Amino acid sequence: MSSTLNGYKVAVLAVDGFEQAELIEPQRALAEAGATVHVISAKPGKIQGFKHVDKGDAVNVDSTFDQARPDDYDAVVLPGGVVNGDAIRLLPQAQAFVKAANDAKKPIAVICHGAWLPVSAGIIKGRTVTSWPSLQDDIRNAGGTWVDKEVVEDGNLISSRKPDDLPAFNRTLIAQLSKRNAA
Repeated sequence: MSSTLNGYKVAVLAVDGFEQAELIEPQRALAEAGATVHVISAKPGKIQGFKHVDKGDAVNVDSTFDQARPDDYDAVVLPGGVVNGDAIRLLPQAQAFVKAANDAKKPIAVICHGAWLPVSAGIIKGRTVTSWPSLQDDIRNAGGTWVDKEVVEDGNLISSRKPDDLPAFNRTLIAQLSKRNAA
């Protein structure tokens, strides 16, 4: 296990219906780099993952939106999953968490349908991002520029399209956090 990110805390925001690989793989990569990773959701207990359209594994929730404070975290990860992305974007507490992280210029790493939350949180205007292709109109309508790339880094916002992009997504997030650690 690397100690690159020792002392760093990362919040993963998700609800039932998240794309399993898009939560589990960043969680694993960050933990292997030494970060503490907390899953934050609307309800305590467990949330249900999916592998595309098939039921996947449930993961433990470490904290709820009522309990978690954005100031306590160094970065935010927003996994996709159509059901997760569509549901979490409607939660005012999730929107506020993302806005606060963005205002503090903390890394926000978003993949696939997870981009719906930054759209609803109002932080996409003037930014270049990627996502699952069906979100490109939402991103453009929110004032962003959508591109079809494996990973896009626009300031503190890191975005990727799909599970196949996870290696580049994880490397980019860890590199951005490592740079902050060195500064």
